[in-house]
Amino acid sequence: MIRTDAEYQEARARLREERQRLGEHEARMKEMNLSAAERKRALDPLQSFSAQLEEEMEAYERAQRGSFESTTNLHGLGRLLIGARIYRGISQRELASRLGVHESQVSRDERNEYGSITVERASRILGALGVEMVSELEPGPRA
Repeated sequence: MIRTDAEYQEARARLREERQRLGEHEARMKEMNLSAAERKRALDPLQSFSAQLEEEMEAYERAQRGSFESTTNLHGLGRLLIGARIYRGISQRELASRLGVHESQVSRDERNEYGSITVERASRILGALGVEMVSELEPGPRA
């Protein structure tokens, strides 16, 4: 997951390089008279990497616009917290300052997508970001 503008810019540059490399590989394979099926088999892994990078960039752009996916049973809460920080335009350093922790703590937490976060800590982060999380309970059928 892309978490900072610097990572986003790096991803953009890397995607340009990957697309160029992909085009060069395809041209060489055509020169070698490889069949379309052989070229596809050889290029699929490279295209898969590019597609993943594009998805991560799109997710970052959605976060910047404030477009968030819903979560179920708090799965994906970490991504929401990171997205909220991105949307607010707050750096990891600024969030750390607001929380009274070291920047490396926020960086580490985001790298792990807040995997072991407590509800209390999530609430503090939401407050520091000035956002609210609204949840609803949808009871299933009785057992």
